[in-house]
Parts: sequence; C-alpha cells; structure tokens
Amino acid sequence: MKASAFSYARATSVANALELLEAHGDRAKVLSGGQSLMPAMNLRLISPEFIVDIGELTELRGIVVRGDVLRIGALTRHVDLQRSPEVVAHAPLLTEAIAHVAHPAIRNRGTLGGSLAHADPASELPACMLALNATIIVRGQAGERRIGAQDFFTGIYETALSPEELLVAVELPANPKNSVHFFHEFARRHGDYAILGLAAQAIIEGDALADLRLAFFAVGDRPVLAKAARKLVGGALTPAVVADACAALSEEFDPHDDQQASASMRRHLAKVLLVRCVSALLARPDLDAGGSA
Repeated sequence: MKASAFSYARATSVANALELLEAHGDRAKVLSGGQSLMPAMNLRLISPEFIVDIGELTELRGIVVRGDVLRIGALTRHVDLQRSPEVVAHAPLLTEAIAHVAHPAIRNRGTLGGSLAHADPASELPACMLALNATIIVRGQAGERRIGAQDFFTGIYETALSPEELLVAVELPANPKNSVHFFHEFARRHGDYAILGLAAQAIIEGDALADLRLAFFAVGDRPVLAKAARKLVGGALTPAVVADACAALSEEFDPHDDQQASASMRRHLAKVLLVRCVSALLARPDLDAGGSA
C-alpha cells in the first residue's frame, strides 16, 4: 500500500516551517527523520494533505552543555545521541535506552524530536524524558513554550503540541550529583516494540534514595511516572517496603490487553522491573528475591 496523494514543501528555516504550519494547520504533518511518519502514511493510518520537511534545518541539530543544562536539538538523530560524549557524561540513561530503539537503520535516520512528537506509548525516549525531568521546547508564530515532559504526552500518539507548533529542542538537568539510572524493557526480540519497560533516574544519599523517578512505558496510552516511587524515597529499604511499593504500583496502573500481553502480565512485569530497578540502583541484591514481586 502507498500513501495518499499529498503536497510537499522543504522548509528553509524554522520561521519558514512555522509559516507553512500556520497556513495548513491540522492538514499538515512535519517530516523530520520519517521513520514513524512514512510507514503510517504508507499504511494509510494517517493521510495528511501537506508535508513540511524540516530535515535540512541544521539549526535544530546538536548537543550542548550550558551550565547545568544539557540541550539537545530536535533533529539530533538517535545515532548521534548514542555516540555523544556529552550525553554519556550528563544523561547516560539516554545512551543506554537508545540501544533498544528499533534497529541501526532506524537509529541512523530517526530523530529525538520525531520520536517525542510521535508519542508512541511503547517508545523508549518519551519515558526517558519523564525519568530525566526534561523540558520540551516548542515554538510557534506567537513565540516559544516550555513544557514539562509529564505534561507533554497527553494520550496515544497525542501531545501538547498544536498543529501550528514545532518541537525545537529538549533540555535536561546536566548530571545531578550522586545520580544513578536504570533501564530495562521486555520485548520478544531486541528491537521489537516493548511489551513493557522502565526508565529510571535516582539520587543516592548514603544508603538511601533521596529522589526516584520511575517512568514506565507500554503500560497505557502514554509513559507513566509512577507515584509508588514515593514509598521508596527517604528511608531504609527492606523487602517489605519494596513489596508495599509493588502493591501500590499495581493499584495505580491500568494496562491494556493486546496480542503481546494481558493486563495482568503487564502488572506483574512492572513489579518485576521495580524490584530489579531498586536492587540495581542501590547495589542491594537482597532486595531482588529472584527478580519477582
């Protein structure tokens, strides 16, 4: 199957792209890396009338550290994130997660901004944005907006972006002191869509977690920052405390059934990952009794 007929324009600048989006509104789609958009169009899951190609806008590429902020341009490709020494130094969670994004051919062309704007609930990078407390920067004709990652993803393939806005960059706190991370996903094969996954970032003080952000993906219509993490912060952790957090996690999730897994299986896998995560972050194998909860 091939895409429905559409008109096409290659933007010459961010300002030009915004003019085109303003003119065509919700009839337009933005093309960056094209690794999600083009397959969806070819399957006729979506049929935009106008494509705005921003792939040549070099002003939207690049990774820089400014003070205590790591800024990543929206058109930075997955492969460049994976190889970036700045990302390794200041957001190693991203480096680890990128290796699980599809396959090398996809990572060579796919972009950070494209992944976030596509907002696939089984995607790794939106969950990483939650775990890393990212700020997503979007621009429209009226100016720039800064949106916290937790407010950016609003539903399955839905975000806080308006049709006339462009995602231009992401900003992350640059490697907070005593920070540690965890990433794992369950998939039938490496590179397949995740059955369920967890991206986590924590601050360690002594033998305790001073802060913990648990971002689960493939568990609902968007990545979810688990409230159960609060039960694990600030005090001594025992298997009983971790079990209590697992019980709370099951209560707050409402996962879906599909051909990959049932809702009950996803709840179980989420608890498995929570236990493994806390055990790994604190180097406490005694908290992981067989990797299950």
